[in-house]
Amino acid sequence: MRQWTVDAFASAPFRGNPACVVEPFESWPEDAWMQALSKENNQAETAYLRRSADAERFYLRWFTPGREVDLCGHATLASAHVLLGELGVGADVLTFDTRSGPLIVRGAANGYEMDFPADPPRPCAAPAGLAAALGVDPVEVLAGRYLVAILPDAAAVGRVAPDIRALAVLQGEAGEPGQVIVCADAGPDDDVDVVDRFFAPGCGVDEDPATGSAHCILAPLYADRLGRAEVRFRQVFPGRGGDIVTEVRGDRVLLRGQAITVIESRLRLRP
Repeated sequence: MRQWTVDAFASAPFRGNPACVVEPFESWPEDAWMQALSKENNQAETAYLRRSADAERFYLRWFTPGREVDLCGHATLASAHVLLGELGVGADVLTFDTRSGPLIVRGAANGYEMDFPADPPRPCAAPAGLAAALGVDPVEVLAGRYLVAILPDAAAVGRVAPDIRALAVLQGEAGEPGQVIVCADAGPDDDVDVVDRFFAPGCGVDEDPATGSAHCILAPLYADRLGRAEVRFRQVFPGRGGDIVTEVRGDRVLLRGQAITVIESRLRLRP
């Protein structure tokens, strides 16, 4: 059984966000086996695919080293890249059936385009301890699936060195605990609109390098504030980071990015 490690939302190797993608199954292995392999891989996500009766439609699940999650953008992008680029699935459009409903991925002029549900955040009170955990006072706090802390400027986003243990127990009005986006308008010399970072100790990932699900929250927020559907983001994870272009269409978000395979491996243990 083969497995690929793919750098998603990356235009060059060792950038973006790595995800492991396992060769598609005919039936699901036990959850405990998938969780154990995800822990062994020790990447933010390992993606598991199962074939359906439709050659262009797959079931998809994602596991961090700590648990199964409901939505993961970069591992969905990596899965489409493996199916189209490594396994030669002849499809213009792939549909993934997931715990967050159908997710659609198609090839684009410069990479891939994913169609995900939008998650517009709502203003909320900052939960007690958020500023202390981040080491900076947010200008504004909002909540969707994750907390969003808007910081004074792009430099403040880059300087954040959070107390991970303290962040892990914070939730406030967010849908999930211990998962916090920090963001700000990009600087005047940047070639993007917004810079951001994502800390997710609540699901076993201290900091994620490039996060599709976080931009399902940020895309409608900044599309509204900038007055246009398309927004260019740069997730500034130290040493890696990734570029994600979003476009809001009603209650959906299109996320565009590239992907590169960096490792092809063979699993010696089968479920």
